[in-house]
Amino acid sequence: MRYQYCLLLLFVCLISNKSFADTYPRNFSIDVLHYRFEIAVNDKNDEIIGKASISIQFKKNNIKQFRLDLMNQTEQRKGKGMLVQNISSNHQTLNYTHTGDSLMIQLAKPSTQDTVITFEIQYKGIPEEGLRIIANKFGDRTFFSENWPNKTRHWLPSIDHPYDKATSEFIVTAPSKYQVVSNGLLMEESVLGNNTKLTHWKQSVPVSCWLFVLGVAEFAVQQVDQFNGKAIQTWVYPQDREAGFADFAEPTKQVLSFYSDYVGPFAYEKLANVQSTVSGGGMETSSAIYYAEKLITGKKEVRLRNVVIHEIAHQWFGNAVTESTWDDAWLSEGLTTFFTLLFIEHAYGHDEYIAGVKNAKKSVYDYIKKDSLFSIVSNRSAETGAVTSGLTYQKGAWIMHMLRDKIGEVNFKKGIQAYYKKYFNANATTHDLIAEMEKASNQNLKPFFSQWLYKPDNLKLSWTWDYDAASKQILIHIQQHQSSGFVFDVPVEFGIMKNGVVEPQVVKQQLNTKTADFKIPSETKPAFVSLDPRTVLLYDLVN
Repeated sequence: MRYQYCLLLLFVCLISNKSFADTYPRNFSIDVLHYRFEIAVNDKNDEIIGKASISIQFKKNNIKQFRLDLMNQTEQRKGKGMLVQNISSNHQTLNYTHTGDSLMIQLAKPSTQDTVITFEIQYKGIPEEGLRIIANKFGDRTFFSENWPNKTRHWLPSIDHPYDKATSEFIVTAPSKYQVVSNGLLMEESVLGNNTKLTHWKQSVPVSCWLFVLGVAEFAVQQVDQFNGKAIQTWVYPQDREAGFADFAEPTKQVLSFYSDYVGPFAYEKLANVQSTVSGGGMETSSAIYYAEKLITGKKEVRLRNVVIHEIAHQWFGNAVTESTWDDAWLSEGLTTFFTLLFIEHAYGHDEYIAGVKNAKKSVYDYIKKDSLFSIVSNRSAETGAVTSGLTYQKGAWIMHMLRDKIGEVNFKKGIQAYYKKYFNANATTHDLIAEMEKASNQNLKPFFSQWLYKPDNLKLSWTWDYDAASKQILIHIQQHQSSGFVFDVPVEFGIMKNGVVEPQVVKQQLNTKTADFKIPSETKPAFVSLDPRTVLLYDLVN
């Protein structure tokens, strides 16, 4: 009990610490409600011309100025970055400063609580990052956004952090040869003359701005199907038309259906799978998902299939329910990696699920060889460094796998649905997830999460077994080998396989000391004894 109390005390200290290392200057006195971006691109150069109309609710009286992110045009960036030309509100020009990639805007008069004001920002420049203007694998010019985790500021004035979510629209003027894809629903596509075309997309669901998407390229577009009245689309390069249409024919609809039933409603107005130059695998931008151009082969490869499942799962975890700070990035990547495996179990069988779980375990222990000090939940900031590692994905998935086994499928599903419903189109913390899982299971889960989430330690075991014929007992000796000296408190299972029996007898014991000896009654010597026969414990076996 003292061990559990210490874990509980540690957990309470961790979750009550509000001084996150996520150093972004969050301002809870304002709330961006809507972004409207008018963007012009061309084939003569890489300059974009932008006009942002941003509607902001002021939650307090007497606010005189506020801050947005926008990268400056500087000599250090060799002229790249954004140059602000004018800022106004209600046709009145406003004063502003734009230094250090911060855009400080002065209000015409101090705010009144709950007032909504729209600000218009005119700017131009060549993006250093955020909007990549490069040739695709066929040598054709393309424009693809790449905002994660904090690159939106390179080309869009915004609150470039997950905590602020807003609806959005993109009105894009581009040469007529291009098709334009973005978040939400297509409102307009009009040829303007002078070899230009205007395309207007609007998303009426709030998201964090790193989930904004803009793709401008020559596309072949297929209306694949519908899900609950919402379009399923494929956007691929014309040269990859047949291959891409074949690759994306499945399993998008099946995945949407499974997650809608298991977790909750799909939040967005469409689901488009988009071939792009941007990602090495996939990028879960809301309602229009990017996939690496090299993945499109026409062979319906398992690699692409699993990326599709993963990125669609993100529409629930990371997109609809978004981590409040980068400290909790696992709520996006860890849960999504687990739910990828969960769909694989649903669609392709338990053996495929276990194979994926075992691969994830191998990845965990490969990653800790490179970074043995990584904790899943820890103080992190996109302003200062990476916010995820491979452990965020794979160990995060394993924690959810162990949790499902610990509290049972019924309680797990109940807790996930409650978590999703409560924080739908909003933000959540790890504490929020734990609270919903505790309610669903009626269990104290803080010790479980404390040792797996908040500590860098990873369980390492050695063990032996023997049979004592005199006492008719199986004798098991097991030892923990964490170099830090930390001792896990975990259930361990042993599979007792007897001669002539197909399935092993599973015996569970609680391991909460560095070394332990267990005695299991058995009338006869077993054919063999296995550790963790159901693959439900994250551990590495050492010699």
